[in-house]
Amino acid sequence: MKDEKEIKVYGADSIQALEGMEHVRKRPSMYIGDVGVRGLHHLVYEVVDNSIDEALAGHCDTIDVWINEDNSVTVKDNGRGIPVDLHKKEGVSALEVVMTKIGAGGKFDKDSYKVSGGLHGVGVSVVNALSEHLKAVVHRDGKIWEQEYERGKTLYPVKSVGDTDYRGTIVTFKPDPEIFQQTLQFNYDTLASRMRELAFLNRGLTISITDRRNTEDNGEFVGETFHSEEGLKEFIKFLDSTREPIIKEVISMEGEKNDIPVEVAMVYNTSFNENLHSYVNNINTHEGGTHLTGFRRGLTTTLKKYADSSGLLDKLKFDISGDDFREGLTAIVSVKVAEPQFEGQTKTKLGNREVSAAVSQAVSEMLENYLEENPNDAKIIVQKVILAAQARHAARKAREMVQRKTVMSGGGLPGKLSDCSEQDPAQCEVFLVEGDSAGGTAKQGRDRNFQAILPLRGKILNVEKAMSHKVFENEEIRNIFTALGVTIGTEEDSKALNLSKLRYHKIVIMCDADVDGSHIATLILTFFFRYMKDLIEAGHVYIATPPLYLLKKGKKTAYAWNDLERDRINKEFGGGAGIQRYKGLGEMNAEQLWDTTMNPEFRTLRQVTIDNGTEADRIFSMLMGDEVPPRREFIEKNAKYANIDA
Repeated sequence: MKDEKEIKVYGADSIQALEGMEHVRKRPSMYIGDVGVRGLHHLVYEVVDNSIDEALAGHCDTIDVWINEDNSVTVKDNGRGIPVDLHKKEGVSALEVVMTKIGAGGKFDKDSYKVSGGLHGVGVSVVNALSEHLKAVVHRDGKIWEQEYERGKTLYPVKSVGDTDYRGTIVTFKPDPEIFQQTLQFNYDTLASRMRELAFLNRGLTISITDRRNTEDNGEFVGETFHSEEGLKEFIKFLDSTREPIIKEVISMEGEKNDIPVEVAMVYNTSFNENLHSYVNNINTHEGGTHLTGFRRGLTTTLKKYADSSGLLDKLKFDISGDDFREGLTAIVSVKVAEPQFEGQTKTKLGNREVSAAVSQAVSEMLENYLEENPNDAKIIVQKVILAAQARHAARKAREMVQRKTVMSGGGLPGKLSDCSEQDPAQCEVFLVEGDSAGGTAKQGRDRNFQAILPLRGKILNVEKAMSHKVFENEEIRNIFTALGVTIGTEEDSKALNLSKLRYHKIVIMCDADVDGSHIATLILTFFFRYMKDLIEAGHVYIATPPLYLLKKGKKTAYAWNDLERDRINKEFGGGAGIQRYKGLGEMNAEQLWDTTMNPEFRTLRQVTIDNGTEADRIFSMLMGDEVPPRREFIEKNAKYANIDA
C-alpha cells in the first residue's frame, strides 16, 4: 500500500497544454492518417482510447459505444471524469483545455498515467476539431458538467447541469461533412472488431457497442458486448478458431522485465503461415518493431537450444533458420511502454531499444519452463520445425526459378501478358483478368499506353492450404510474380518483397460479378495477403467493379452496379426498360468494358486496405482454410447482404 502522501490527485494541474490546434482542420491527414473511411473510424478509436487510458490507470472497467441514428457516435466510460476545475495556465476549465488544445491531456503527466494509447494526448481535441458538433458530459464529484462545441470552438463555458451519483465521461460527436467528403457512414463491423480487440488486450474490461441505426429480427438494436477474463489466451483461441492446433493448450505468460509489462500468447497449428501480431499500449504495431524482434530472438534461441539437445536435428542435412521456428505459429505480443517511440511511414513500428531485451528474456523464460513441463508438445513442435525446414529448402529452389525468370528481360515476362508501352511504373496499371475470353476483351478495350493485361487461367491455387514450394511452383502464381517484376524472399524471410522493381503501381483484380468471380477474387486476395502483403500496405492493389446490368429503352442506355440502381434507372426511364444481366466480363464487348470498368474517368476502383491485421488474418483463414463449420456460420450470418445467383 502506497503512503497517502505519494498518491497524486488527478486534477486540473495534471492537464498540460502543449500547443495550439489551428492546424488540424487545414491538415487533418497529419493527425488521423486520411479523411476517408479509415480516418473517419479513427475518430472513434481516439475517443475510446481516452477511456482505455482510464482503465490502464485502474479507474475504469466499463466502456459503452453507440452509433446513433444520425450517424453520430457516443462513447461513455465509468472513469474518474475529465477534470472540470480551473486550469491555472489557460484560465479556463480543464475540460475545455482537453477538448480544444492539441496535446492537452493527463497523458503527459506521469503521475496521472503510467502508460497510454492513442495519439498520446493528441486524440480527443483532434476529434473535436474535425466534428461538426461535439458534446462532452462529465460526471464528477457529485455534479454533472457539460460543454458543447462546433468544429472545435466552444459554444458556452463549462456549466453544471445537475447532481449525480455516477462518475465518468460521455462524449458524443458528429463528424464534419466539410472534412469527411468521401463518407460519413460508420461501419459497425469495423468498429466492433476494434472493440473486441481492445477487450482481449485489456483483461477484465467490458466494452459494448450498439448500432442504433439497425435492429435484429427481435427488434433489439444490433450490438455486442466484449469481455475477456483470460486476455491474450482467449484472443489466440479466437484468432485460431478456424485452424487445427498441433498442441493442446495455448502457451501464455505475462510478467515484467526492466519495468516493462510483457504479455505473450502463442500456439502452433497445421497451417504453413506465420501470424504474428504485436501491440504497444493497445496500438496495433503492424510494422513490428523492437518488441517483435525480441520475441523472435527469444523464440528462436530457446527452441533451437531445446531442439539441439533433443537430438532430433541430428539427421537434418542443412541448417534451420528463424523462419522454420515460426511456420504454423500464431502469436500475440503485447507490451506497455511509458514513453513509446514510433518509427516507420505510418508510425506503427516500435523503436524503443530497451524493449527488445525485455521481451526476449520474458519469452525465453516462458518457453524454457513450458518445454520442460510439456515434453510431448515440445517434441511435436520440433518435428513441425523440421518439416518447415525441409519445405523451405524445397521452396528456395522453386523461388530461385521464379527469380531467374523475373530478372530476365523481354522473354522473361509471361507469354500471356499484354504489356503497356509506358515505362514509368507510377503511370502503369495491370489488370489480372479471370479467363482467356475476358482477357481477350480487356486487351481490345484497354488503353495500350498505360494498361497491361494478364489473363489468369481459372481458379488459382488456394495458398492458405499449400506449402510454400507448391505456391512458387504454381504456373499462374509464377506469372503474377514475373509480370509484376518484384523479387521475393531471402533466407531470413521467405516472404520478404523487394518493391524497387515493381513494374505497375496499380494492380487491378478484375473478375466476373458473380459467385465464381468473387471466389476467384478471394483466392487472388488471399495470395496477396499471405505472400505480397507489402503491395497491399503500399496501396498498390485494387478491385475493379464491373456493372451488373445494362438498361436500354429507345435511345436511352445506362449501366447499374446493383439492384437498387437498376430499379432507380428503370423508374427514370419511365419503366419497361430492357434489362440485360451481365453474368461475366465476357458478355461485354470491348467498348462496354472500357466505358464501365477500365476508363479512369468513369470507372470505380476499390482500393484494398488492411484496417485490422488480426481480423483480416482470421477472415482469410476461415474462408480459405480447412475448417468448414466456421465458414458455414460466417456465410449464413452474411448471406442476407450478398447477391447469390440461382
